[in-house]
Amino acid sequence: MKHAGPAALDGIEPMLVTLRGLPGLKEKSRGTFYRGSKAFIHFHEDPAGMFADVRLTDEFERMRVSSRREQHACIRKIQAVLGGS
Repeated sequence: MKHAGPAALDGIEPMLVTLRGLPGLKEKSRGTFYRGSKAFIHFHEDPAGMFADVRLTDEFERMRVSSRREQHACIRKIQAVLGGS
């Protein structure tokens, strides 16, 4: 599974816009967000769809984010983690 390229990231731009607005996250490069000094979320493209690797705990969790519904579910989990910090 390769890191998402520009065209793949274009397909999830509304999600990226939402992530850019969340407190505590900094976009180091397009589609790669850090929380403090640690990588927090980045994206992969695959024939099976788009996926986010999100550090919800100490380890990354892979979440499918191909559909709007999947993107919203991922954002809700991220908001819960950020709200608890």
